Amino acid sequence: MLWVCMHLSDFSLQLWLQGLRDPGPAVITTGGNRPEVLSCNPPARSHGIAPGMTVSAAVALAPDLIQRPRDLVAEQHALERVAAWAGQFTSRLSLAQPDALLLEIQGSLRLFNGLRSLLLHLSAGLSDLGYTATIATAPTSTGARLLARAGMNSTVTEIARLEPMLAGLPLILLDQPEETTHMLAVMGVHTIGECRALPRDGLARRFGQSLVDELDRALDQLPDPRKPYLPPTRYTARLVLPAPVYETEPLLFATKRLVMELAGFLRMKQAGITKLKLTLHHEDSKPTIVKLGFAVPSRDPQRILTLLRERLSGLELHGFKLPDRVEAITLVSEETRPLGSRNLSLFPEDRLPEEQRWLIIEHLRARLGVDAVYSIASHPDHRPELSWRVCEPGRNDLEGREAASPRRSSSTAAPPDSLSTAAPPCSSSTAPPPRSSSTAPPLWLLETPRRLQILDDAPALDGPLTLLTGPERIESGWWDGNDVGRDYFIAEDTSGTRCWIFREHNSTSWYLQGLFS
Repeated sequence: MLWVCMHLSDFSLQLWLQGLRDPGPAVITTGGNRPEVLSCNPPARSHGIAPGMTVSAAVALAPDLIQRPRDLVAEQHALERVAAWAGQFTSRLSLAQPDALLLEIQGSLRLFNGLRSLLLHLSAGLSDLGYTATIATAPTSTGARLLARAGMNSTVTEIARLEPMLAGLPLILLDQPEETTHMLAVMGVHTIGECRALPRDGLARRFGQSLVDELDRALDQLPDPRKPYLPPTRYTARLVLPAPVYETEPLLFATKRLVMELAGFLRMKQAGITKLKLTLHHEDSKPTIVKLGFAVPSRDPQRILTLLRERLSGLELHGFKLPDRVEAITLVSEETRPLGSRNLSLFPEDRLPEEQRWLIIEHLRARLGVDAVYSIASHPDHRPELSWRVCEPGRNDLEGREAASPRRSSSTAAPPDSLSTAAPPCSSSTAPPPRSSSTAPPLWLLETPRRLQILDDAPALDGPLTLLTGPERIESGWWDGNDVGRDYFIAEDTSGTRCWIFREHNSTSWYLQGLFS
Protein backbone atom coordinates (compact mmCIF):
# COMPACT_ATOMS: atom_id res chain seq x y z
CA MET A 1 0.00 0.00 0.00
CA LEU A 2 0.94 3.61 -0.46
CA TRP A 3 -0.44 6.37 1.75
CA VAL A 4 -0.59 10.14 1.35
CA CYS A 5 -1.06 12.45 4.31
CA MET A 6 -2.25 16.02 3.73
CA HIS A 7 -1.48 18.06 6.83
CA LEU A 8 -3.25 21.43 6.81
CA SER A 9 -0.95 23.63 8.87
CA ASP A 10 -2.66 26.59 10.57
CA PHE A 11 -5.95 25.01 9.55
CA SER A 12 -8.09 27.28 11.75
CA LEU A 13 -6.53 30.40 10.21
CA GLN A 14 -6.75 29.11 6.64
CA LEU A 15 -10.40 28.19 7.11
CA TRP A 16 -11.26 31.67 8.37
CA LEU A 17 -9.41 33.46 5.55
CA GLN A 18 -10.73 31.09 2.88
CA GLY A 19 -13.25 33.59 1.56
CA LEU A 20 -11.00 36.68 1.42
CA ARG A 21 -8.73 37.52 -1.52
CA ASP A 22 -6.27 39.96 0.11
CA PRO A 23 -6.52 39.67 3.90
CA GLY A 24 -4.78 42.18 6.13
CA PRO A 25 -3.26 41.32 9.52
CA ALA A 26 -5.36 38.49 11.00
CA VAL A 27 -5.03 36.17 13.98
CA ILE A 28 -6.83 33.24 15.57
CA THR A 29 -7.18 33.61 19.34
CA THR A 30 -7.92 31.38 22.30
CA GLY A 31 -10.98 33.42 23.27
CA GLY A 32 -12.00 34.00 26.86
CA ASN A 33 -11.34 36.96 29.13
CA ARG A 34 -7.63 37.21 28.37
CA PRO A 35 -7.22 35.82 24.84
CA GLU A 36 -3.88 34.94 23.34
CA VAL A 37 -2.77 34.56 19.73
CA LEU A 38 -2.82 30.96 18.51
CA SER A 39 -1.79 31.59 14.89
CA CYS A 40 -1.26 34.59 12.64
CA ASN A 41 -0.87 35.23 8.92
CA PRO A 42 2.21 36.80 7.23
CA PRO A 43 0.85 40.40 7.31
CA ALA A 44 0.40 40.05 11.08
CA ARG A 45 3.91 38.63 11.47
CA SER A 46 5.32 41.59 9.57
CA HIS A 47 3.97 43.81 12.38
CA GLY A 48 5.83 41.74 14.98
CA ILE A 49 2.86 39.61 16.09
CA ALA A 50 3.66 36.02 17.10
CA PRO A 51 1.76 33.05 18.59
CA GLY A 52 1.55 33.18 22.39
CA MET A 53 1.26 36.97 22.47
CA THR A 54 -1.77 38.50 24.18
CA VAL A 55 -4.35 39.97 21.87
CA SER A 56 -4.10 43.36 23.55
CA ALA A 57 -0.40 43.50 22.74
CA ALA A 58 -1.08 42.38 19.16
CA VAL A 59 -3.68 45.12 18.68
CA ALA A 60 -1.15 47.68 19.94
CA LEU A 61 1.22 46.57 17.15
CA ALA A 62 -1.50 46.45 14.44
CA PRO A 63 -4.59 48.57 15.19
CA ASP A 64 -6.39 47.21 12.10
CA LEU A 65 -5.88 43.61 13.27
CA ILE A 66 -8.71 41.17 12.42
CA GLN A 67 -9.22 38.59 15.14
CA ARG A 68 -11.43 35.60 15.69
CA PRO A 69 -11.56 32.88 18.39
CA ARG A 70 -10.89 29.33 17.30
CA ASP A 71 -13.97 27.32 16.31
CA LEU A 72 -13.31 23.58 16.68
CA VAL A 73 -16.76 22.60 15.41
CA ALA A 74 -16.30 24.60 12.20
CA GLU A 75 -12.87 23.00 11.72
CA GLN A 76 -14.37 19.52 12.09
CA HIS A 77 -17.03 20.25 9.46
CA ALA A 78 -14.47 21.83 7.12
CA LEU A 79 -12.14 18.82 7.43
CA GLU A 80 -15.02 16.51 6.52
CA ARG A 81 -15.80 18.65 3.46
CA VAL A 82 -12.17 18.48 2.34
CA ALA A 83 -12.36 14.69 2.80
CA ALA A 84 -15.47 14.58 0.60
CA TRP A 85 -13.60 16.61 -2.01
CA ALA A 86 -10.59 14.25 -1.79
CA GLY A 87 -12.87 11.27 -2.43
CA GLN A 88 -12.44 11.91 -6.17
CA PHE A 89 -8.85 10.64 -5.88
CA THR A 90 -9.44 7.44 -3.91
CA SER A 91 -12.23 5.53 -2.23
CA ARG A 92 -10.05 4.73 0.80
CA LEU A 93 -9.46 7.75 2.99
CA SER A 94 -9.56 8.54 6.67
CA LEU A 95 -9.65 11.59 8.92
CA ALA A 96 -6.58 12.28 11.06
CA GLN A 97 -7.95 14.76 13.57
CA PRO A 98 -7.74 17.64 13.93
CA ASP A 99 -6.07 18.90 10.74
CA ALA A 100 -4.98 16.07 8.43
CA LEU A 101 -6.30 13.53 5.93
CA LEU A 102 -4.95 10.10 5.02
CA LEU A 103 -5.46 8.69 1.51
CA GLU A 104 -4.55 5.22 0.28
CA ILE A 105 -3.58 5.86 -3.35
CA GLN A 106 -1.97 2.67 -4.62
CA GLY A 107 -5.02 1.81 -6.71
CA SER A 108 -5.30 5.35 -8.15
CA LEU A 109 -1.81 5.74 -9.60
CA ARG A 110 -2.67 4.41 -13.05
CA LEU A 111 -5.82 6.54 -13.26
CA PHE A 112 -3.82 9.74 -12.62
CA ASN A 113 -0.78 8.76 -14.72
CA GLY A 114 1.56 8.08 -11.83
CA LEU A 115 2.39 9.33 -8.37
CA ARG A 116 3.86 12.67 -9.38
CA SER A 117 0.79 13.63 -11.41
CA LEU A 118 -1.57 12.62 -8.61
CA LEU A 119 0.36 14.69 -6.05
CA LEU A 120 0.24 17.70 -8.39
CA HIS A 121 -3.53 17.29 -8.69
CA LEU A 122 -3.85 17.19 -4.90
CA SER A 123 -1.69 20.27 -4.38
CA ALA A 124 -3.43 22.32 -7.09
CA GLY A 125 -6.87 21.27 -5.87
CA LEU A 126 -6.14 22.29 -2.29
CA SER A 127 -4.89 25.63 -3.54
CA ASP A 128 -8.20 26.17 -5.37
CA LEU A 129 -10.00 25.51 -2.09
CA GLY A 130 -7.88 28.14 -0.35
CA TYR A 131 -5.67 25.78 1.65
CA THR A 132 -1.96 25.05 1.77
CA ALA A 133 -0.81 21.69 3.06
CA THR A 134 2.24 19.56 3.64
CA ILE A 135 1.82 16.43 1.51
CA ALA A 136 3.90 13.40 2.45
CA THR A 137 3.88 9.90 0.95
CA ALA A 138 4.90 6.69 2.75
CA PRO A 139 4.16 2.94 2.69
CA THR A 140 2.31 3.26 6.03
CA SER A 141 -0.36 5.70 7.13
CA THR A 142 1.38 6.43 10.44
CA GLY A 143 4.68 7.04 8.67
CA ALA A 144 3.06 9.45 6.20
CA ARG A 145 1.35 11.29 9.05
CA LEU A 146 4.61 11.71 10.98
CA LEU A 147 6.45 13.04 7.91
CA ALA A 148 3.63 15.50 7.14
CA ARG A 149 3.47 16.70 10.75
CA ALA A 150 7.18 17.39 10.57
CA GLY A 151 6.58 19.65 7.56
CA MET A 152 8.38 17.33 5.13
CA ASN A 153 6.95 17.19 1.60
CA SER A 154 8.59 13.80 1.14
CA THR A 155 7.83 10.98 -1.25
CA VAL A 156 8.89 7.64 0.26
CA THR A 157 7.75 4.43 -1.38
CA GLU A 158 9.92 1.84 0.46
CA ILE A 159 10.15 0.89 4.14
CA ALA A 160 13.95 0.77 3.91
CA ARG A 161 14.01 4.49 3.10
CA LEU A 162 11.29 5.36 5.61
CA GLU A 163 13.11 4.13 8.72
CA PRO A 164 16.11 6.51 8.56
CA MET A 165 13.83 9.45 7.75
CA LEU A 166 11.66 8.80 10.80
CA ALA A 167 14.66 8.31 13.06
CA GLY A 168 15.47 12.00 13.19
CA LEU A 169 11.94 13.23 13.90
CA PRO A 170 11.10 14.58 17.39
CA LEU A 171 8.96 12.48 19.73
CA ILE A 172 6.39 15.25 20.14
CA LEU A 173 5.02 14.29 16.71
CA LEU A 174 3.74 10.99 18.11
CA ASP A 175 0.17 10.61 19.38
CA GLN A 176 1.38 10.12 22.93
CA PRO A 177 0.53 11.97 26.16
CA GLU A 178 2.62 15.06 26.83
CA GLU A 179 3.75 13.48 30.09
CA THR A 180 5.34 10.57 28.20
CA THR A 181 7.35 12.76 25.82
CA HIS A 182 8.42 15.00 28.73
CA MET A 183 9.74 12.05 30.77
CA LEU A 184 11.63 10.72 27.76
CA ALA A 185 13.14 14.17 27.18
CA VAL A 186 14.32 14.25 30.81
CA MET A 187 16.03 10.91 30.14
CA GLY A 188 17.77 12.47 27.12
CA VAL A 189 15.56 10.75 24.52
CA HIS A 190 14.30 13.34 22.02
CA THR A 191 13.91 11.58 18.66
CA ILE A 192 12.13 8.51 17.32
CA GLY A 193 15.45 6.84 16.50
CA GLU A 194 16.71 7.30 20.06
CA CYS A 195 13.44 5.90 21.40
CA ARG A 196 13.61 2.81 19.19
CA ALA A 197 17.15 2.14 20.45
CA LEU A 198 15.80 1.55 23.98
CA PRO A 199 14.85 -2.00 25.13
CA ARG A 200 11.29 -2.73 23.94
CA ASP A 201 10.17 -4.57 27.06
CA GLY A 202 11.40 -1.87 29.42
CA LEU A 203 9.93 0.87 27.21
CA ALA A 204 6.52 -0.82 27.22
CA ARG A 205 6.59 -1.36 31.05
CA ARG A 206 7.63 2.22 31.72
CA PHE A 207 5.53 4.16 29.22
CA GLY A 208 2.82 1.75 28.05
CA GLN A 209 2.36 -0.59 25.10
CA SER A 210 0.74 2.14 22.96
CA LEU A 211 4.12 3.87 22.47
CA VAL A 212 5.77 0.70 21.16
CA ASP A 213 2.76 -0.13 18.99
CA GLU A 214 2.76 3.31 17.35
CA LEU A 215 6.43 2.98 16.46
CA ASP A 216 5.80 -0.51 15.02
CA ARG A 217 2.82 0.71 12.95
CA ALA A 218 4.93 3.50 11.47
CA LEU A 219 7.42 0.93 10.13
CA ASP A 220 4.86 -1.65 8.99
CA GLN A 221 5.75 -4.09 11.78
CA LEU A 222 2.18 -4.04 13.06
CA PRO A 223 -1.16 -3.68 11.22
CA ASP A 224 -2.44 -0.11 11.09
CA PRO A 225 -6.24 -0.20 10.51
CA ARG A 226 -7.93 3.13 9.86
CA LYS A 227 -11.60 4.04 10.24
CA PRO A 228 -12.85 4.88 6.74
CA TYR A 229 -14.52 8.18 6.03
CA LEU A 230 -18.15 7.87 4.92
CA PRO A 231 -19.26 10.85 2.81
CA PRO A 232 -22.68 12.46 3.29
CA THR A 233 -25.49 12.01 0.80
CA ARG A 234 -25.77 15.77 0.18
CA TYR A 235 -23.22 18.57 0.11
CA THR A 236 -23.82 21.33 2.67
CA ALA A 237 -21.27 24.00 3.53
CA ARG A 238 -21.33 27.24 5.48
CA LEU A 239 -18.54 29.81 5.19
CA VAL A 240 -18.29 32.74 7.57
CA LEU A 241 -16.62 35.66 5.78
CA PRO A 242 -13.67 37.38 7.51
CA ALA A 243 -15.11 40.78 6.61
CA PRO A 244 -18.57 41.93 5.44
CA VAL A 245 -19.08 41.83 1.67
CA TYR A 246 -21.14 44.42 -0.22
CA GLU A 247 -20.38 43.60 -3.87
CA THR A 248 -20.81 40.66 -6.21
CA GLU A 249 -17.15 40.00 -7.10
CA PRO A 250 -15.84 39.46 -3.54
CA LEU A 251 -18.91 37.34 -2.89
CA LEU A 252 -18.21 35.18 -5.92
CA PHE A 253 -14.57 34.77 -4.84
CA ALA A 254 -15.74 33.31 -1.53
CA THR A 255 -18.41 31.21 -3.22
CA LYS A 256 -15.85 29.78 -5.64
CA ARG A 257 -14.11 28.00 -2.75
CA LEU A 258 -17.30 26.15 -1.88
CA VAL A 259 -18.13 25.43 -5.52
CA MET A 260 -14.73 23.77 -5.98
CA GLU A 261 -15.46 21.58 -2.94
CA LEU A 262 -18.85 20.76 -4.41
CA ALA A 263 -17.26 19.75 -7.74
CA GLY A 264 -14.95 17.31 -5.98
CA PHE A 265 -17.87 15.91 -3.98
CA LEU A 266 -19.82 15.35 -7.21
CA ARG A 267 -16.86 13.60 -8.86
CA MET A 268 -16.65 11.30 -5.87
CA LYS A 269 -20.38 10.56 -6.17
CA GLN A 270 -20.13 10.26 -9.99
CA ALA A 271 -23.08 12.62 -10.13
CA GLY A 272 -24.05 16.05 -11.40
CA ILE A 273 -25.97 18.88 -9.77
CA THR A 274 -29.48 19.73 -10.99
CA LYS A 275 -30.68 22.04 -8.20
CA LEU A 276 -28.44 24.30 -6.13
CA LYS A 277 -29.25 26.78 -3.36
CA LEU A 278 -27.01 29.62 -2.22
CA THR A 279 -28.04 31.45 0.95
CA LEU A 280 -26.56 34.86 1.77
CA HIS A 281 -26.70 35.59 5.50
CA HIS A 282 -27.01 39.21 6.63
CA GLU A 283 -26.49 40.82 10.01
CA ASP A 284 -29.85 42.55 10.46
CA SER A 285 -31.97 41.23 7.59
CA LYS A 286 -33.52 37.99 6.48
CA PRO A 287 -31.27 35.75 4.39
CA THR A 288 -31.25 36.20 0.63
CA ILE A 289 -31.80 32.88 -1.17
CA VAL A 290 -30.50 32.31 -4.69
CA LYS A 291 -31.58 29.11 -6.44
CA LEU A 292 -30.18 27.59 -9.62
CA GLY A 293 -31.66 24.89 -11.83
CA PHE A 294 -29.67 22.93 -14.43
CA ALA A 295 -31.27 21.47 -17.53
CA VAL A 296 -28.81 18.57 -17.48
CA PRO A 297 -26.69 17.37 -14.53
CA SER A 298 -23.36 19.17 -14.29
CA ARG A 299 -20.30 19.20 -12.07
CA ASP A 300 -18.30 21.80 -13.97
CA PRO A 301 -17.33 24.49 -11.42
CA GLN A 302 -16.88 27.18 -14.08
CA ARG A 303 -20.35 26.53 -15.41
CA ILE A 304 -21.85 26.74 -11.92
CA LEU A 305 -19.99 29.96 -11.14
CA THR A 306 -21.03 31.53 -14.45
CA LEU A 307 -24.69 30.86 -13.72
CA LEU A 308 -24.30 32.18 -10.17
CA ARG A 309 -22.77 35.35 -11.57
CA GLU A 310 -25.72 35.72 -13.97
CA ARG A 311 -28.19 35.11 -11.15
CA LEU A 312 -26.63 37.68 -8.82
CA SER A 313 -26.36 40.18 -11.66
CA GLY A 314 -30.01 39.54 -12.45
CA LEU A 315 -30.96 40.39 -8.88
CA GLU A 316 -29.24 43.75 -9.18
CA LEU A 317 -30.62 44.32 -12.68
CA HIS A 318 -34.21 43.93 -11.52
CA GLY A 319 -33.72 46.25 -8.58
CA PHE A 320 -33.57 43.59 -5.88
CA LYS A 321 -30.52 44.94 -4.13
CA LEU A 322 -29.08 42.95 -1.26
CA PRO A 323 -30.82 44.21 1.87
CA ASP A 324 -27.64 44.26 3.93
CA ARG A 325 -23.98 43.31 3.89
CA VAL A 326 -23.24 39.59 3.57
CA GLU A 327 -21.48 38.06 6.55
CA ALA A 328 -21.76 34.33 5.74
CA ILE A 329 -22.80 32.08 2.86
CA THR A 330 -24.30 28.60 2.75
CA LEU A 331 -24.20 26.32 -0.29
CA VAL A 332 -26.47 23.27 -0.51
CA SER A 333 -26.83 20.70 -3.27
CA GLU A 334 -30.58 20.27 -3.23
CA GLU A 335 -30.74 17.65 -5.97
CA THR A 336 -28.14 15.54 -7.76
CA ARG A 337 -28.39 12.91 -10.46
CA PRO A 338 -26.04 10.23 -11.75
CA LEU A 339 -23.88 11.64 -14.50
CA GLY A 340 -24.09 9.35 -17.52
CA SER A 341 -20.98 8.46 -19.44
CA ARG A 342 -20.50 9.57 -23.05
CA ASN A 343 -19.07 7.40 -25.80
CA LEU A 344 -16.14 8.95 -27.62
CA SER A 345 -15.79 8.78 -31.39
CA LEU A 346 -12.75 7.67 -33.31
CA PHE A 347 -13.10 10.75 -35.50
CA PRO A 348 -13.68 14.39 -34.46
CA GLU A 349 -17.32 15.33 -34.15
CA ASP A 350 -18.99 18.66 -34.72
CA ARG A 351 -21.73 17.95 -32.19
CA LEU A 352 -21.42 19.73 -28.88
CA PRO A 353 -21.68 17.79 -25.61
CA GLU A 354 -25.16 17.79 -24.13
CA GLU A 355 -24.16 20.17 -21.31
CA GLN A 356 -22.98 22.85 -23.76
CA ARG A 357 -26.14 22.57 -25.84
CA TRP A 358 -28.19 23.54 -22.78
CA LEU A 359 -26.04 26.51 -21.75
CA ILE A 360 -28.26 29.13 -23.41
CA ILE A 361 -31.33 27.76 -21.57
CA GLU A 362 -29.54 27.87 -18.24
CA HIS A 363 -28.26 31.40 -18.86
CA LEU A 364 -31.81 32.55 -19.61
CA ARG A 365 -33.14 30.92 -16.47
CA ALA A 366 -30.39 32.43 -14.36
CA ARG A 367 -31.05 35.90 -15.76
CA LEU A 368 -34.86 35.83 -16.08
CA GLY A 369 -35.70 33.43 -13.26
CA VAL A 370 -36.48 29.73 -13.16
CA ASP A 371 -40.21 30.33 -13.65
CA ALA A 372 -39.73 32.27 -16.88
CA VAL A 373 -38.19 29.44 -18.95
CA TYR A 374 -39.63 25.94 -18.96
CA SER A 375 -40.42 22.93 -21.15
CA ILE A 376 -43.72 21.33 -22.14
CA ALA A 377 -44.29 17.57 -22.02
CA SER A 378 -47.20 15.41 -23.09
CA HIS A 379 -49.49 13.73 -20.56
CA PRO A 380 -51.71 10.66 -21.07
CA ASP A 381 -55.11 12.37 -20.94
CA HIS A 382 -57.61 12.59 -23.80
CA ARG A 383 -58.89 15.98 -22.60
CA PRO A 384 -56.83 18.44 -24.69
CA GLU A 385 -56.43 21.02 -21.93
CA LEU A 386 -54.96 18.35 -19.64
CA SER A 387 -52.83 16.50 -22.20
CA TRP A 388 -49.72 18.61 -21.52
CA ARG A 389 -47.63 19.66 -18.55
CA VAL A 390 -45.10 22.37 -17.76
CA CYS A 391 -41.77 20.85 -16.65
CA GLU A 392 -38.19 21.70 -15.91
CA PRO A 393 -36.23 22.05 -19.18
CA GLY A 394 -35.03 18.68 -20.35
CA ARG A 395 -37.32 16.74 -17.99
CA ASN A 396 -40.76 15.18 -18.22
CA ASP A 397 -41.24 13.19 -15.03
CA LEU A 398 -42.77 13.65 -11.59
CA GLU A 399 -39.57 15.20 -10.28
CA GLY A 400 -40.20 18.28 -12.43
CA ARG A 401 -41.61 21.28 -10.67
CA GLU A 402 -45.33 21.83 -10.33
CA ALA A 403 -46.15 24.68 -12.65
CA ALA A 404 -49.05 26.76 -13.84
CA SER A 405 -50.11 27.12 -17.44
CA PRO A 406 -49.03 30.18 -19.42
CA ARG A 407 -50.65 33.55 -18.76
CA ARG A 408 -54.36 33.51 -19.45
CA SER A 409 -56.34 36.04 -21.43
CA SER A 410 -59.49 37.46 -19.85
CA SER A 411 -61.01 38.30 -23.22
CA THR A 412 -61.92 34.73 -24.10
CA ALA A 413 -65.02 33.10 -22.68
CA ALA A 414 -64.91 29.56 -21.36
CA PRO A 415 -67.69 27.05 -21.90
CA PRO A 416 -69.94 26.46 -18.91
CA ASP A 417 -68.42 23.14 -17.94
CA SER A 418 -64.89 23.71 -19.23
CA LEU A 419 -61.90 22.70 -17.15
CA SER A 420 -59.22 24.95 -15.74
CA THR A 421 -56.11 24.99 -17.91
CA ALA A 422 -53.81 25.01 -14.89
CA ALA A 423 -51.46 22.09 -15.47
CA PRO A 424 -50.68 19.57 -12.70
CA PRO A 425 -47.16 18.20 -12.26
CA CYS A 426 -45.55 16.22 -15.04
CA SER A 427 -46.45 12.56 -15.21
CA SER A 428 -43.96 9.76 -15.68
CA SER A 429 -46.51 7.69 -17.65
CA THR A 430 -46.11 7.30 -21.35
CA ALA A 431 -48.44 9.26 -23.58
CA PRO A 432 -51.19 7.47 -25.51
CA PRO A 433 -50.43 6.47 -29.11
CA PRO A 434 -50.76 9.36 -31.57
CA ARG A 435 -53.89 9.75 -33.68
CA SER A 436 -53.75 9.34 -37.42
CA SER A 437 -52.69 12.33 -39.49
CA SER A 438 -56.26 13.00 -40.58
CA THR A 439 -57.60 13.29 -37.02
CA ALA A 440 -54.51 14.53 -35.14
CA PRO A 441 -55.14 17.74 -33.14
CA PRO A 442 -53.21 20.92 -34.00
CA LEU A 443 -50.06 21.96 -32.16
CA TRP A 444 -51.53 25.37 -31.41
CA LEU A 445 -54.27 25.01 -28.78
CA LEU A 446 -56.01 27.97 -27.22
CA GLU A 447 -55.58 28.51 -23.49
CA THR A 448 -59.35 28.57 -23.11
CA PRO A 449 -61.79 27.24 -25.74
CA ARG A 450 -63.44 30.14 -27.57
CA ARG A 451 -67.18 30.12 -28.10
CA LEU A 452 -68.18 30.36 -31.76
CA GLN A 453 -71.07 32.17 -33.40
CA ILE A 454 -73.96 30.26 -34.93
CA LEU A 455 -75.07 31.16 -38.45
CA ASP A 456 -77.91 29.16 -40.01
CA ASP A 457 -77.51 26.46 -37.33
CA ALA A 458 -73.79 26.07 -38.25
CA PRO A 459 -70.64 27.27 -36.45
CA ALA A 460 -68.97 30.40 -37.77
CA LEU A 461 -65.61 32.12 -37.20
CA ASP A 462 -65.41 35.39 -39.11
CA GLY A 463 -67.66 33.61 -41.56
CA PRO A 464 -69.22 30.16 -41.95
CA LEU A 465 -67.12 27.06 -41.27
CA THR A 466 -67.10 23.96 -43.45
CA LEU A 467 -66.77 20.65 -41.58
CA LEU A 468 -64.08 18.46 -43.17
CA THR A 469 -63.66 15.49 -40.82
CA GLY A 470 -65.39 14.25 -37.72
CA PRO A 471 -66.94 13.74 -35.42
CA GLU A 472 -64.29 12.34 -33.04
CA ARG A 473 -65.86 11.76 -29.66
CA ILE A 474 -63.84 12.48 -26.50
CA GLU A 475 -65.59 11.43 -23.33
CA SER A 476 -63.33 11.30 -20.30
CA GLY A 477 -62.67 12.51 -16.77
CA TRP A 478 -65.60 10.89 -14.98
CA TRP A 479 -63.25 9.57 -12.28
CA ASP A 480 -62.04 12.99 -11.11
CA GLY A 481 -65.32 14.90 -11.27
CA ASN A 482 -64.26 16.96 -14.32
CA ASP A 483 -65.85 14.80 -16.98
CA VAL A 484 -66.28 16.06 -20.52
CA GLY A 485 -68.29 14.81 -23.47
CA ARG A 486 -67.40 16.42 -26.76
CA ASP A 487 -67.53 15.76 -30.49
CA TYR A 488 -64.47 17.19 -32.29
CA PHE A 489 -64.34 18.24 -35.96
CA ILE A 490 -61.76 19.64 -38.33
CA ALA A 491 -63.29 22.65 -40.06
CA GLU A 492 -62.15 25.21 -42.63
CA ASP A 493 -63.12 28.87 -42.90
CA THR A 494 -63.55 30.95 -46.05
CA SER A 495 -59.84 31.89 -46.14
CA GLY A 496 -58.68 28.26 -46.02
CA THR A 497 -57.60 28.27 -42.36
CA ARG A 498 -58.24 24.93 -40.70
CA CYS A 499 -59.63 24.84 -37.16
CA TRP A 500 -60.22 22.24 -34.49
CA ILE A 501 -63.69 22.76 -33.05
CA PHE A 502 -66.00 20.77 -30.82
CA ARG A 503 -69.61 20.63 -29.73
CA GLU A 504 -70.71 19.70 -26.23
CA HIS A 505 -73.04 16.74 -25.87
CA ASN A 506 -76.68 17.68 -25.51
CA SER A 507 -75.84 21.26 -26.48
CA THR A 508 -75.99 23.40 -29.57
CA SER A 509 -72.94 25.48 -28.56
CA TRP A 510 -69.72 25.21 -30.58
CA TYR A 511 -66.18 26.08 -29.39
CA LEU A 512 -62.82 26.66 -31.06
CA GLN A 513 -60.07 24.54 -29.43
CA GLY A 514 -57.09 25.09 -31.74
CA LEU A 515 -55.72 26.16 -35.13
CA PHE A 516 -53.69 24.24 -37.70
CA SER A 517 -50.60 25.87 -39.19
